[in-house]
Amino acid sequence: MGIDYKPLNTTSLSQQVADNIREAIALGTLKPEDRLPSETELADRFQVSRPTIREALKRLAAQNLVRSQRGPTGGTFVTKPSPGELGESLTGAMTLLAGLGEFTLQEITTARHGLESLCCRLAAQHRGEEHLQEMQMEIGLQQHSKLSHEDFCASDVRLHRAIADATNNGVLKFVMYAVIESLQPVANLVSFRHRERGVIIDQHQRLLAAIEKQDPDLAESVIQEQVDYLHQQQLRAKSAIQAKKHS
Repeated sequence: MGIDYKPLNTTSLSQQVADNIREAIALGTLKPEDRLPSETELADRFQVSRPTIREALKRLAAQNLVRSQRGPTGGTFVTKPSPGELGESLTGAMTLLAGLGEFTLQEITTARHGLESLCCRLAAQHRGEEHLQEMQMEIGLQQHSKLSHEDFCASDVRLHRAIADATNNGVLKFVMYAVIESLQPVANLVSFRHRERGVIIDQHQRLLAAIEKQDPDLAESVIQEQVDYLHQQQLRAKSAIQAKKHS
């Protein structure tokens, strides 16, 4: 069994047990479908109580890293969380931090500059027809004059997810899903009163054309233009909110 039974200190014993088991999973010494020792055996090896072990296993189960199974062949088994499940967890954490003001507008803009530029360059090189069709569908939807601000923002998120999909890079898609789902809606809803939809749609159309022509330099130029434009609108929105508070 690949668990490193490290000596524990007196604080948060269940967390330490969970961390040790999680580390074994992350290092690959515990594989998906491996069966963990019984609660009694784990308690003996870690020199803690069984309730402490139960609490540690609950922590791991909440992260979809282990599951319990009843019956003669039951026990606690290592599971393999899906990228979607982990992505939702990361998105939730980033959304919470953004909502609490942990990230400045400049930090968000700088991060999006780097990440979205890379996405658009790779999308221009690797896009398939299905990605182009999805982008075109969203741009067509955005042109509906009666589309609500919320639906426009949702379409914007889907468009940028399609660009991330077109990169053909699993790591970048995983990271960008969290960035797009958490930071983009916050930024959009802050600035929607101060931006022109026509400007955004024009940028999206030019971005699609660049990706379709497989021109990474042009695609990067357009996305940088859009990120800069949105940043300026967010600054205007922030100034308007502050002015209203002091009026």
